[in-house]
Amino acid sequence: MSKIIDYIEEGFIALLLTAMTVVTFSQVVARYVFNSGAVWALELSTYLFAWLVMFGAAYCVKKGIHIGIDAFVNLFTAKIRRYITLLSISLCMLYCGILFKGSWDYVAKLKKIGLEAEDIPILEWQIKIILPIGFTLIFYRLIEVAWKVIKGEVDSMHFVNETRELLDEIDHSPKPEQGIK
Repeated sequence: MSKIIDYIEEGFIALLLTAMTVVTFSQVVARYVFNSGAVWALELSTYLFAWLVMFGAAYCVKKGIHIGIDAFVNLFTAKIRRYITLLSISLCMLYCGILFKGSWDYVAKLKKIGLEAEDIPILEWQIKIILPIGFTLIFYRLIEVAWKVIKGEVDSMHFVNETRELLDEIDHSPKPEQGIK
C-alpha cells in the first residue's frame, strides 16, 4: 500500500510540474512567436507552483530529502540525538500548526467574501485551499518521522547530507592513471 501511495504522490507532483512547465512554455512560444498570449497563464502557473511546493514539502519530509544541518547534533550519542530530534520535530509541528491555523482562517475569509481569482474564473478559496491541506500533510509526515524515532527505528530525521554524498562520490570515482606510459 505504501508503494501505491508513493506512486500517487510522485505522479501528482510530476503532473503539477508538467502542467506548470507546459503553461509557461506555451506562453513563451505565444509571446515570442505569435506576439500574443493568455492573460490567465501567469496566475495559473503561480498557483500550480504553490500546489507543487506544498505537496513537494510534505513528500520531502516523508522521504527525508530536505537539506539538514546536523553537524552539532551528530556530536551526541544516539539516545541524545533521538531527544533532540523529537524536540526538533515538535517545534516543526508547532510551526505547522500555527501556519495551518493562519491559512485556515485566511481561506475561510476568502470563502466568506467569495472573491474570484484575478484572471481565472474560479473562486480564490478553492485555489488557496492547498495551504491548510499542505500544512496538514506536512504535520502528518512529521508525525510519521516522530513515530519512527520513538520506536527506535531512526535516531534523527535523516536529512540529505550533500557534503557527505559528494565526498563519497569523490572517494568512489575512478582515479586518473599515474604518469604517462
